[in-house]
Amino acid sequence: MKVMETDIPGLLIIETDVFGDHRGYFTETYNQPKYQAMGIDVEFVQDNMSFSAQKGTLRGLHWQNPPYAQSKLVSCTRGRVIDVAVDIRKGSPTYGKWVATELSAENHRQFFIPQGFAHGFLTLSENVEFRYKVDHVYHKDSEGNMRYDDPTVHVDWGRLLEGIEPILSEKDKNGPYLEEAKNNFVYEGDK
Repeated sequence: MKVMETDIPGLLIIETDVFGDHRGYFTETYNQPKYQAMGIDVEFVQDNMSFSAQKGTLRGLHWQNPPYAQSKLVSCTRGRVIDVAVDIRKGSPTYGKWVATELSAENHRQFFIPQGFAHGFLTLSENVEFRYKVDHVYHKDSEGNMRYDDPTVHVDWGRLLEGIEPILSEKDKNGPYLEEAKNNFVYEGDK
């Protein structure tokens, strides 16, 4: 298993070991002792899956506020996505910065996103199946979201979309800018 640090401390890209032969392949998608040794020391309590039928579907940018904040371990088990995490911790030296990585059924990559980050993804193919583990259950009253095209954050969706008009929910299309969003995260130093 290979772990890659990103430009923002705490955001980790994980490449699992894949063992294949003429029948197909096997890979471990989660092993608590191994992940703890990599610094992912959270107790996952809920698994989620989403399906997006169309290429160009953009979901995000979302989070849950404390005390129901969620760390996420995400992967794409069918199709391809660009996955994005934005630091929304007020006072953080990387506040408003983002990291993107491609996740696909072929590369078996995972992206670990700790609490304090907005999260979203863009489908690069049709029929995308996206899975994620979280360390707190869903809590509707703690939902937070921001516009995918906030000019102060400037996630380069234009480059990522490659000329495709994004398919958005009303919530994502009309979300607030980060500075106006319901966001209770405060930077407490890198752990």
